[in-house]
Amino acid sequence: MALPACAARALGPPPPPPLQPEQGAPARTTCPRRHSRAAAELAASLSGSVAASVRVGPPRGVSHRFNSQPLQDESLKACSSLAGAVRAPLFALLPRGRRRRMHDFRRRWDLGSLCRALLTRGLAALGHSLKHVLSAIFSKIFGPLASVGNMDEKSNKLLLALVMLFLFAVIVLQYVCPGTECQLLRLQAFSSPVPDPYRSEDESSARFVPRYNFSRGDLLRKVDFDIKGDDLIVFLHIQKTGGTTFGRHLVRNIQLEQPCECRVGQKKCTCHRPGKRETWLFSRFSTGWSCGLHADWTELTSCVPAVVDGKRDARLRPSRNFHYITILRDPVSRYLSEWRHVQRGATWKASLHVCDGRPPTSEELPSCYTGDDWSGCPLKEFMDCPYNLANNRQVRMLSDLTLVGCYNLSVMPEKQRNKVLLESAKSNLKHMAFFGLTEFQRKTQYLFEKTFNMNFISPFTQYNTTRASSVEINGEIQKLIEGLNFLDMELYSYAKDLFLQRYQFMRQKEHQEARRKRQEQRKFLKGRFLQTHFQSQGQGQSRNPGQNQNQNPNQNNVTHNLMQNLTQSSSQKENRVRQKQSPGQEQSDNPTNGTHDYIGSVEKWR
Repeated sequence: MALPACAARALGPPPPPPLQPEQGAPARTTCPRRHSRAAAELAASLSGSVAASVRVGPPRGVSHRFNSQPLQDESLKACSSLAGAVRAPLFALLPRGRRRRMHDFRRRWDLGSLCRALLTRGLAALGHSLKHVLSAIFSKIFGPLASVGNMDEKSNKLLLALVMLFLFAVIVLQYVCPGTECQLLRLQAFSSPVPDPYRSEDESSARFVPRYNFSRGDLLRKVDFDIKGDDLIVFLHIQKTGGTTFGRHLVRNIQLEQPCECRVGQKKCTCHRPGKRETWLFSRFSTGWSCGLHADWTELTSCVPAVVDGKRDARLRPSRNFHYITILRDPVSRYLSEWRHVQRGATWKASLHVCDGRPPTSEELPSCYTGDDWSGCPLKEFMDCPYNLANNRQVRMLSDLTLVGCYNLSVMPEKQRNKVLLESAKSNLKHMAFFGLTEFQRKTQYLFEKTFNMNFISPFTQYNTTRASSVEINGEIQKLIEGLNFLDMELYSYAKDLFLQRYQFMRQKEHQEARRKRQEQRKFLKGRFLQTHFQSQGQGQSRNPGQNQNQNPNQNNVTHNLMQNLTQSSSQKENRVRQKQSPGQEQSDNPTNGTHDYIGSVEKWR
């Protein structure tokens, strides 16, 4: 089978005959191992080998320094493959499909080897150029340490180390900070201090000026609540004050030895004491509305003991304490939120309003609407109803209604009735175990944790956008709402003042406890220092008594003066603290008493 004319012209004149192997030695091929033996023999016998033509010199237009050996090898491979595919006798005997597959395989191999050679050459050229660029940058930065044209081995190693360090830092940064919100890249954390989680949540001034004078007993609310005992927490839930959110926190967000069991699809949770089948919480989400829907103070105080211990004999009932808690809200926001809730169809018809053992009559508590509900009522109609229980709801639900004849308005004049209700609500609120404010969620959480010594799992969230905030009212309507809820306005002002004073008192007490612990630790460390110093001194004197007395005769005086200065400074600090805490008391402690107290505290810490 003859070669094409173009292939014959490309091959050129025949090469000299190849060297014959020695007699008895196996024939060898000069082609790559991947080609067949027949293709290698055919390539050796070709006339006009490319190898003979390239031995004279490099290709045209190529410098003598150019290494053309890889290209020669690639040309040899291509020619041997072409010759083997054309002139091999065994290849012609194969089926057509197999010959086509072998031909495609060889062509792909040749193209792949050519691409690999070009890629290797391109990468080498790119690395060479990059080396020159980096050397130029290095010479500009470091000046006399390196030159642009010629860099010594030490400079090359330093440059390589810098590049590797940069690449390593990039890889580590990608692993640590895969997203855009990386904590390491937030420079604000380094520039600004960590904000106080109990900052002023109503965006008012942080400095609070009290208006009412409360005693230390009113401010210090720390209940000795033992969840394993018999005491009970009773939650008084006032409508639209955020009580639903707080009630869920009580059953789902408290760290307990035996957490409440809440099942999916059920509002009530089982909150048993550890080791007992008895609840420690009386609320909507634990016991349900056992005393009626949104029972008030009058109903709860007469109903809860009977519900909890009703089935037991009076002689077997435990002497338990009932710790009442509640949540209050700004009266205007609460009023608007209740109006929006009534617009959606809420009626609270299931509320019993039991007082003195009976519910009110229809004449004592008439209805503001006719029909099943009051849905879709405008704000003006809601405000015009004189029997609307939304007016001054917080005062009414926190006061003792038996003092004013329950819902019978003819018992006493309206002015006297309002005064009695307000004073009763203030007194009950002040003597409650705990109350919180909707506008101060984090402070509410803090005071509850300090009062009952129970911690929440996750912090409370302050929601500034509510349904009431979406209602746009002018100043005139706001004044009318404040006039309808004037008792609630005064009660909320009183409650806010008491709440913030309790918060400040508890924070100051916490800081004082931390300061006292630090002072005791300092005293303990001073005592340990003196003890080790005296022990080392006593060991030295026992070993060389005569030498120590001759070398340092004033050592005992120095140690005595050091001890006296330490004890005097500690006693002076204690006197300053006592003067700040009780400036009216006389200070009758002398240095001797301070020394005894100091030594006693050291012995205590030891």
